Amino acid sequence: MDHDIFWSSDHPGIDFTVTSPEGNVVHSLKGTSGDKFELKATKSGIYKFCFHNPITTPETVSFYLHVGHIPNEHDLAKDEHLDPIHVKIAELREALESIITEQKYLKARDARHRNTNESTRKRVVIYTLLEYILFVTTSILQVGLPDRQPRLYSAGGLLFEQQP
Repeated sequence: MDHDIFWSSDHPGIDFTVTSPEGNVVHSLKGTSGDKFELKATKSGIYKFCFHNPITTPETVSFYLHVGHIPNEHDLAKDEHLDPIHVKIAELREALESIITEQKYLKARDARHRNTNESTRKRVVIYTLLEYILFVTTSILQVGLPDRQPRLYSAGGLLFEQQP
């Protein structure tokens, strides 16, 4: 069997493992926010796809699995038994499934990047507003404070307080 697999989440930190029917780990990722890979199953049976979130915050994971079938040699029909048009249709179907899988992966990736850009934009706007508020406050203090302090003037390198 041929598997096209992709998955994604909003935040990095998800652990992902694929376990074969014998219990062997076939694919493993730790602390990531998504991946796309191809898995060729060597044996038939139930493969386990496990996601683990080590952090206690809830997390949403998008997961897509496309299973294609590559027959064994003894299951293959001979050339004289196959109609070439049916063979081409089967090849086109597999190619179309692969394209659909790629499109779904790219849409999920685009959504994740859009969310990242949006949160970054919000932080930049807040940071800029805080800078403007600090700038205006500093300007007001620079203009207002000298009136409340005694005026000093310099004569020959010495500072003198100006008498009212």
